[in-house]
Amino acid sequence: MKLVVGLGNPGRQYVGTRHNCGYMVLDYLAEMFKLDIDRDGFKGKYVKFKLETEDVIFLKPETFMNLSGESVREIVNFYKINTEDIIVVYDDMALNPGTIRMRLKGSSGGQKGIQNIIDNLGTEEIKRVRIGIGEPEYNAIDYVLGKPTPEEKELIDKAIKKAAKALEVALFDGFLKAMTEFNGGDNA
Repeated sequence: MKLVVGLGNPGRQYVGTRHNCGYMVLDYLAEMFKLDIDRDGFKGKYVKFKLETEDVIFLKPETFMNLSGESVREIVNFYKINTEDIIVVYDDMALNPGTIRMRLKGSSGGQKGIQNIIDNLGTEEIKRVRIGIGEPEYNAIDYVLGKPTPEEKELIDKAIKKAAKALEVALFDGFLKAMTEFNGGDNA
């Protein structure tokens, strides 16, 4: 079983904000697969479906970003999902707007949602897809909870589509193949 987690914050006021890139990627991916992420459970919204012969779950934690690990831990424990079968998608200020990076493991880089998942699962060995939102010129909290400029939005929208395609490759052909195809350069 595979689990793809998109990080963000629930509520209308957060729709379209930089911090909700993970939600946006998952919504786009669900649209590609003609799915609705509409089941309530595990402190989030999810959909479980069959992809070829394997079960896959898309999860959007609704615990707010900083407590995302609680939702992930609940679904992982319930379905007995191995950590090597988890992919987390989230925003990253260390990357230029519209850039995506895929990693097999590593530290949180200060992103509190992935840090909470690492803390809850007890490992940094979690696959991830990071969506660049750029460095703030002012308060980081206001920045991530704010909406991108029209220029940034155009770049981030392209990155969201690219990340969804990368996840599709990862689900069908493996994460390493997706990394080879989608990492590197200004790939938005």
